[in-house]
Amino acid sequence: MGTEFLKIKECDEAIDIIQNLFNENLKPESEEILVSEAYGRVLFEDVYSRMDFPPFDKALKDGFAILSSDSFGASEESPNTLEVIDFLEAGSTTDKKVEPGKCIEISTGAAMPEGSDAVLMVEYAEKDDGKVNLLTTVTPTQDVAKKGSDIEEGKLILKKGDFLNPGKIGVLLSQGFETIEVFKKPSVGILSSGNEITLQGEELDYGKIYDVNGGMIKNDAISCGADAKFLGIMHDDYDEVKEKITKSLEEVDILFCSGGTSAGLGDVLKHVLDELGEVHIHGISVQPGKPTIVGVINGKLVIGLPGNPVSALMIFNAFVAEPLTRLAGIDKDFELKVIKGKITKRIHSQVGRMQYQLVRVDGDKIQPIFKDSGAIFSLSTADGYVKIPKLVELVDEGEEVEVYLFN
Repeated sequence: MGTEFLKIKECDEAIDIIQNLFNENLKPESEEILVSEAYGRVLFEDVYSRMDFPPFDKALKDGFAILSSDSFGASEESPNTLEVIDFLEAGSTTDKKVEPGKCIEISTGAAMPEGSDAVLMVEYAEKDDGKVNLLTTVTPTQDVAKKGSDIEEGKLILKKGDFLNPGKIGVLLSQGFETIEVFKKPSVGILSSGNEITLQGEELDYGKIYDVNGGMIKNDAISCGADAKFLGIMHDDYDEVKEKITKSLEEVDILFCSGGTSAGLGDVLKHVLDELGEVHIHGISVQPGKPTIVGVINGKLVIGLPGNPVSALMIFNAFVAEPLTRLAGIDKDFELKVIKGKITKRIHSQVGRMQYQLVRVDGDKIQPIFKDSGAIFSLSTADGYVKIPKLVELVDEGEEVEVYLFN
């Protein structure tokens, strides 16, 4: 005999339960990593500058470090002439001081010598035998980056939750940071279950199918900021399922099991969860994806996704992606993933359950994809889905709908 579903949860109720389970059992954690390896990570705390940047007045152009007053009135017809007393390249220093009538030749990035207040670009100078003719007038601080003009010491430079892209990593490196505190990626494992499942690379016997959900859910979890790994397949055997789940939870905090969630013969996940922990959801009033299970074992979440790939992906995106993303420290506005358009074909929906309808987006035209929940190709062409409330039987052609774009 097949098992009975527990009381089916409405969609909003299921979303709240899953979010609460994340909040109660999984807290955001930090880890310290090398800045050089921090691309794509999320800052765990605000970061303040350690020093002024640039840390000294520096030349922005190749030319001559001068007293700007020495250039006043200079022109090509009537140049002012200065004595060149030294040469500075980036990284070098001098003990010589710029005084009236004297200057120092300087390269871009070099520290401005004492006494100078401007750079005359090399294009407006004629150097000859230790002297230079100034062919134009410059103003104080011209082509000079003042100390702290970019970043002042003690200022907030990056905020908690910032995504570390190359530019932000550059800021950290400019301040001498070698390591940085980032959100630790949630530890996620994926198991695929079913006697019909075969891994790629193995011979595909008649009646068997290659595993899709393992790699698909793994990559969806990675897109949410998780450290996700595929942990293999398990057959519809109680002892094997129990052993696999127990072992998997030793290395991950969130475990997704695809397949083995319905109330059919041979489905054992619900019974294993009952023995090892507590089942909080066994069935959601949604199509596709009704046979979804959510439980907790020793403070770790186990989420049973339907075996059909479309159903598994829909449930992940609709119910799990948001709390998982927030656990990873990514403050993402999921409402920005919603766009509007007009449906191009009539959709008939089963009254009594929320329906998630796969769609393609073509400008403001929303094209429904009419395939069953086991149709793999539809996933490669879908941009998102439309929610059809449980009391709506028909969405007519031309009606405006909201599309929830995939994560």
